[in-house]
Amino acid sequence: MISMNKGTGIKLILQDGKEFNGFSFGCEKSVSGEVVFNTAMTGYPESLTDPSYKGQILTLTYPIIGNYGVPGNLTEDSMYKFFESYALHISGLIISDYTEEYSHWNANKSLGDWLKEYEIPGIYGIDTRELTKVLREEGTMLGKIVHNNQDVPLYDPNQDNLVEQVSIREKKVFGNGKYRILLIDCGVKYNIIRNLLQRDTTVVLVPWDYDFSKEAYDGLFISNGPGDPKQCGITIANLRKALDGNTPIYGICLGNQLLALAAGADTFKLKYGHRSHNQPVILKNTNKAYITSQNHGFAIDNSTLPSAWEPLFINLNDQTNEGMKHKSKPFFSTQFHPEASSGPKDTEFLFDEFMELVARNKK
Repeated sequence: MISMNKGTGIKLILQDGKEFNGFSFGCEKSVSGEVVFNTAMTGYPESLTDPSYKGQILTLTYPIIGNYGVPGNLTEDSMYKFFESYALHISGLIISDYTEEYSHWNANKSLGDWLKEYEIPGIYGIDTRELTKVLREEGTMLGKIVHNNQDVPLYDPNQDNLVEQVSIREKKVFGNGKYRILLIDCGVKYNIIRNLLQRDTTVVLVPWDYDFSKEAYDGLFISNGPGDPKQCGITIANLRKALDGNTPIYGICLGNQLLALAAGADTFKLKYGHRSHNQPVILKNTNKAYITSQNHGFAIDNSTLPSAWEPLFINLNDQTNEGMKHKSKPFFSTQFHPEASSGPKDTEFLFDEFMELVARNKK
């Protein structure tokens, strides 16, 4: 049932001056950030806890949100079982209709109450279809949610090192498996760690700026994360050293971009990014296509890839890079999320391919 409690007046103001009036259902405060949209039909608990959304005001295009509430904080392997990190990372949430009376066997609170816990404003009752059309035609832009005329200045999160804000501060170890995987935390989703633990690994999670050159490991993994990859100069420098070796490397999302920059390629900002569960990609030089879960605003410029590297996947919608691989060394990466959570798991086999490289290299 859609809530009829209209709450208090609130509005979204875009950088170009366009305004959308709605109603408040989260924390009653004003915020600013980068306004983006996600076309997924399910998975708002996973999306809101994805660190890649740091600094962004997220628009969900699916019309009814909140109907299945929010799961409890059940932990497993030292991680929240039903979330992708330890907290909510969005700056604000924009939806069409808010369902206050939720119904789900696993829910223990409403979406509105969850937003209040983390002091995040939510706005509903606006035309999200019109807003999405604006962002598609004009591109992702800055904006602000203004509550009770309490104005705030516009804020561009891509000018800051967002990875530093979401990464852990100290090294942390998960599991006790045969293969030691060093995972660089640029804003890692828990399901990446879960997938690795399911494959007989010990996962050593380290901060984004950690010098791992003297660490012993069987495989190097670079996580997803928020913002402009060029803000992570320290990570890029550390990866450049790792590329001199032969230990297997796999990067996801931001990890794909950071690996490219370390290899000598360039990245650029997409017009409105890829944020959905239905992005089609094709494995280069094959007829194999996959439906993938994605959340990113930057991409690799394929024309700048060094001669030792080649594209691995291509986006079938706009022909942008969706991964790359080294022609002779066990290094590869993907722009999409094979761990999903939420979304399709069609490409989860890539974790197996990475572990096969690890096992082969360890012999």
